[in-house]
Amino acid sequence: MVPHPREEMFTVLVVDDHPLLREAIAQRLSSMGAGTVHEAASISEARTRALASGPCDLAILDLGLPDGSGLDLIAELRAQGWNRVVVLAASDDPSAVRAAFQAGAQAYLLKSASPGVVTDGVRRVLEGGLYADPSVAPLLAAGTRVPATDNTPRELSAREVEVLQLVADGRSNKEIGDALSLSALTVKSHLSRIGRKLGTGDRAQMVALAMRAGVIR
Repeated sequence: MVPHPREEMFTVLVVDDHPLLREAIAQRLSSMGAGTVHEAASISEARTRALASGPCDLAILDLGLPDGSGLDLIAELRAQGWNRVVVLAASDDPSAVRAAFQAGAQAYLLKSASPGVVTDGVRRVLEGGLYADPSVAPLLAAGTRVPATDNTPRELSAREVEVLQLVADGRSNKEIGDALSLSALTVKSHLSRIGRKLGTGDRAQMVALAMRAGVIR
């Protein structure tokens, strides 16, 4: 059964190094029906809590933690069977948002969000959906558009952006495939699709167009 706010008790792990914010989040979750709220202030503490509790119904975490990146924690929790992860962060940088979703998060909320937005995002994730803070969603969409050689904006998928970033890092098709768990043939197909969208089959030009648009670094 999928836990539902205000109808069934659910368990949560909240990871943030600011005690007052953790307390506020815990109170909001309790009002939504959370039965147990575990708290952690760092990645190491979160690992200990996660090991002791086992997968909770939901994890809410910041990306900027004292002992590392929350992106690594997302990947670890997902690998351990945590199926619902919400990022609550200060940054509205599209690349940070995309990175969170690519790491396995189901929602990205801003710390400046209203209580209503936080409630909506948590509810959506508990119901099995995805959610992006309304103020982030337009930035996220814009962040994946690359003007082609004819200056027409083309939308790239999250996977295509990943492939292009690895091309920019100097990886071969085989190395890209190994990094993304894809075959070299699938990588080649992605690059062909990107080339058709951008109007060029030249890897260097594809990378240059994407960098100019701010899609990759």
